Amino acid sequence: MNRYILALLLMGSKVFAQQEYVFLGSYNHDKEAEGIYVYRLDAVSGKLTKVTSAKIRNPSYLTVSPDSRFVYACTDTKTPNAGSVSAFAFDPAKHTLTFLNSQRSGGENPVYLSTDKDNKWLINGNYTEASFSVYPILANGKIDTVVQHETFTEGSVNPLRQEKGHIHAAVFSPKGEQVFFPDLGADKIRMYPFNGSSAYPVTTDKADFVKTEPGSGPRHFTFSPDGNFAYCIEEMSGTLSAYAYKENHLTAIQRIATHPASLQSGFESSDVHISPDGKFLYATNRGKENNIAIFKIVENGTLEHIGYQSTHGKHPRTFAITESGNFLIVTNVLTHNVVVFKRNKTTGLLRKAGRKVKVKNVSCVKTGSI
Repeated sequence: MNRYILALLLMGSKVFAQQEYVFLGSYNHDKEAEGIYVYRLDAVSGKLTKVTSAKIRNPSYLTVSPDSRFVYACTDTKTPNAGSVSAFAFDPAKHTLTFLNSQRSGGENPVYLSTDKDNKWLINGNYTEASFSVYPILANGKIDTVVQHETFTEGSVNPLRQEKGHIHAAVFSPKGEQVFFPDLGADKIRMYPFNGSSAYPVTTDKADFVKTEPGSGPRHFTFSPDGNFAYCIEEMSGTLSAYAYKENHLTAIQRIATHPASLQSGFESSDVHISPDGKFLYATNRGKENNIAIFKIVENGTLEHIGYQSTHGKHPRTFAITESGNFLIVTNVLTHNVVVFKRNKTTGLLRKAGRKVKVKNVSCVKTGSI
């Protein structure tokens, strides 16, 4: 057999042999109760099988290291006068999720965190006090003490929701040269240069921003796999804004509703992700609706709506698409369930797979492969 073909076959078997895991956070309101759960995902049926769990209070949002060996969580969320970020080590062979350490989040109600591509830096966003904090990650996965902290006060037009800033995400650009902070309270997407080799990696004196529509409430933000386009879901207006991304700049190219035209109020859009092949975008809607809006991404980066899928629960706060692109997994907070959907990679449409998993007040889902 040709050596090149044999090498490809061996590489393919290695990739196929990787196991996909699902990591879940919850609003458990009790530091002595299970808060983070790890499940194994069956690559054929979509069935979820519990592997392990860890006790921690209110892990509202999770992120997983690039090698899936460490889990980082926003903890003590929705806890008065508190807020932290916590690190855990995941060992798939031993079926353990081990607490490593915690650091203060630098603001009340941490709601989002991300690591850079080298897993050397952790950045979290705090909602209530509108700030972000930057931490080094040590070689053993622990979170070191904070090295940068930035706070915002500016609000916008809605006095009930936008009396001041509310940072709702912290997202790295595809090449890791920038970090983006959607500010729901100020109707801005804040942008900063990022240099992972610096002791203070976020260049705060070169901040920039993109202004969104007044009252839109930008929430979550994602890039296309090729890095040419970016998309922001706007919670309060129930819309998606699409941007061309070039030379570290965003240029608006489209704004489209995530809801049917017949729905005039009750918007509460939440999360947005793109399929690994870059062909489809998915966005979750809460409030009067509990569904996933499905869009086709056309060549120029704009979106074409192609359908809705019920989440089979209430209040879908977050969802995730597996690395393989075969499954989409959504968390329904108010009905305490996790639902797995099989993705049709040709049409982008979804079909429920496996059984619902019950997790009280499930708040977040992330996936990883080992």
